[in-house]
Amino acid sequence: MGCSFSGLNAIYGAVGSGGDVWINENRFRILKQLGDGGAAAVFLVKELVPAAAAAAAAPGGAGGLARKKGVSPSHISADGTYAMKKVLIQSEQQLELVRQEIGISSQFSHPNLLPLLDHAIIAVKGTQEGSKNYEAYLLFPVHLDGTLLDVTKVTQEKNEFLSTINILQIFRQICAGLKHMHSFDPPYAHNDVKPENVLITHRKGQPPLAILMDFESARPARKAIRSRSEALQLQEWASEHTSAAYRAPELWECPSNADIDERTDIWSLGCTLYAMMFGKSPFEDALNEAEENKHLVVRNPEIKWSPGPDTPYPESLRQFIVWMLQPQPAVRPHIDDIIIHVDKLVAKHSS
Repeated sequence: MGCSFSGLNAIYGAVGSGGDVWINENRFRILKQLGDGGAAAVFLVKELVPAAAAAAAAPGGAGGLARKKGVSPSHISADGTYAMKKVLIQSEQQLELVRQEIGISSQFSHPNLLPLLDHAIIAVKGTQEGSKNYEAYLLFPVHLDGTLLDVTKVTQEKNEFLSTINILQIFRQICAGLKHMHSFDPPYAHNDVKPENVLITHRKGQPPLAILMDFESARPARKAIRSRSEALQLQEWASEHTSAAYRAPELWECPSNADIDERTDIWSLGCTLYAMMFGKSPFEDALNEAEENKHLVVRNPEIKWSPGPDTPYPESLRQFIVWMLQPQPAVRPHIDDIIIHVDKLVAKHSS
């Protein structure tokens, strides 16, 4: 993670105003901003390939990035456009978090996980004299059809529901990506599975492609908690890096003697499946209403189902959600169990 090309990035203008950015040896032009999340922003960029490099590119390869070792040809954009995440780094702690995100996400290779194509961390002048900050640039394939949250919002605005089979097909892909993460030794937990972190790409004649993204909160899943201070540290980390409405009970109120594992993600999966059906987490309203003791909302979960006969979802789907939302992690299913069950439901509802 070198700091090369920092001078070139300064010369070619500020990101967000149509300037150019270098990520290692490859130059990209900012087309527009796609999203903003405080210290991080996501931009649509287009690779600028010198004529000589384009001519020398292998057949089917558009230019510099296409020749980068380790980048799959399937991830090379035909028109040279990509998504670029820019992170402003103002402390050593932030720098370490970005390095962790890059290091962890670089290990994943699965069609339902968003691949990191390239990255660079560059040094920039700090706000105080003599100080030094950093900027990180992370490059990904671009998916412009939006997220699963966008899909559910549009469906709700039309007073419609996603069909049972569409929900199951999308959910199955999220599970496949998560299984890849859980299959490492030791396994990784995503820690922030939710509709906002699932990209959706529509495909003619095929189910939508679902891609789990944003590995900023991903960490080794298994953690032995053996003291009150360790439990409080985990709770504090979870409050900063996971979404409350999708956070497992053991991350809200961690015992002083506990073994945390990848089944924190299974709780989030259950909340996500519910949100695909009804537009929000089953605990979102209750958490918003609770001024204190919010942990009790998920410690003793009361799942409120949409009333009335108009809900098109079978009882088997509701039971599936309840199975995932077990407050005690020791009795919560693993991802392999979830995949076996969702495959059965897909087969049942495909006929």
